[in-house]
Amino acid sequence: MSVNIKALFLDIGGVLLTNGWDHRMREKAAHIFDLDFLEMNTRHALTFDTYEIGKLSLDEYLKRVVFYEPRSFSLENFKDFMFSQSQPLGTMLELMKNIKKEHGLKVVGISNEGRELMLNRIEKFKLKELFDMFVCSCFVHLRKPDLEIYHMALDLAQVKPGQIIYIDDRSMLVEIGQQLGMQAFQHINEDRTKQTLEDLLKVTMTKG
Repeated sequence: MSVNIKALFLDIGGVLLTNGWDHRMREKAAHIFDLDFLEMNTRHALTFDTYEIGKLSLDEYLKRVVFYEPRSFSLENFKDFMFSQSQPLGTMLELMKNIKKEHGLKVVGISNEGRELMLNRIEKFKLKELFDMFVCSCFVHLRKPDLEIYHMALDLAQVKPGQIIYIDDRSMLVEIGQQLGMQAFQHINEDRTKQTLEDLLKVTMTKG
C-alpha cells in the first residue's frame, strides 16, 4: 500500500553541514592556539552535553574548557575560529531544497547543537530557506537519542511516523527512527542519499 510522504526529518551536522564542534575541530584548535588537547578534551566531555541542551552559554562553556586560566588570545578570537569550522557538505543543502520543492514536503531539523553554534549556522547557511522548524537540543532542552525529542518533532510537525523520511549520519539514531515507524536511513555520502531518496519517493509518493 502506498504511503503519502509529507515530511523530511533531517539531522544537520554530518548530513547537510560539517559537525559544529567535533573531535577533529577541537584537535585543530588545540594545535593553533597551543592548548593541552587532552585536558581540553577531558573538560569538554564533562560539560558539552550541558551546553548542547541549552543550559550553558557558549561563553560559559569556553570558560570551563579553554579559559580556566589566562590565555594569549581572546574569547572572541576563539569563538570566531569555532564558527569558521562549519562548512557545507557537498551540495546536500541544494539537493534537499530541490526535493522539498519538487514534492511539497515539510522539512524539520532534528539536531544536537549548542545555541550560538546553531544560530550561526542558521544565518550563515540560510537554513530557514530549507527548514520549516528546528527541533534542536539547544532550543528544546532534549538531546538525541532521547525519544522525547522525536515525539516533540512529530507533535510540532503534525505528521505520522509513517509519513516521514528521516536521515541521520549515525546508525543508532536511524534505528530509533525505524523503531518509531519512520522510513529512516543513514547518510553515507551524497550520491547514495540522493538515490535512496529518489527510490523512496518514487515508491511511496502519491498524488493528490
